[in-house]
Amino acid sequence: MQAFQQQLKTLEDADTQVLGVSMDSPFANKAWAQQINVTFPLLSDMGGAVTKEYGVYEPKYKAARRVTYLIDKDGKVVEMQKDSEALDPTAVVTSCQRRRMKSGQ
Repeated sequence: MQAFQQQLKTLEDADTQVLGVSMDSPFANKAWAQQINVTFPLLSDMGGAVTKEYGVYEPKYKAARRVTYLIDKDGKVVEMQKDSEALDPTAVVTSCQRRRMKSGQ
C-alpha cells in the first residue's frame, strides 16, 4: 500500500482513483492507514463477500490474496496483478498513463 501511496499523485494525474480493500473492520483499516501514512480510502469487506465474488478468498487462511485490479470507468476489469506482482504499482501506473493518453485527456 505504501508503494501505491508513493505513486498516488501520478495515478491521480492519470485520472485514476486508488482504493484499498481488506477484510478488516473499518476501525482497523483507519488505524492501519494512519500507521503507514496512506491517504487513499481503505474499504472494509468484513465477511468477505466482495473478496469471494472476485475469486481471491483463500479458505485455508481465511483471508484474501493480495491482488491489484485496474477497473475502467465502465466497471470492466482491464488488468490484474496477483500476489507479489500486486505489491509493485509500476505496471498499473504505466497502464493508467497509457489509457489516459489514448482517451485524449
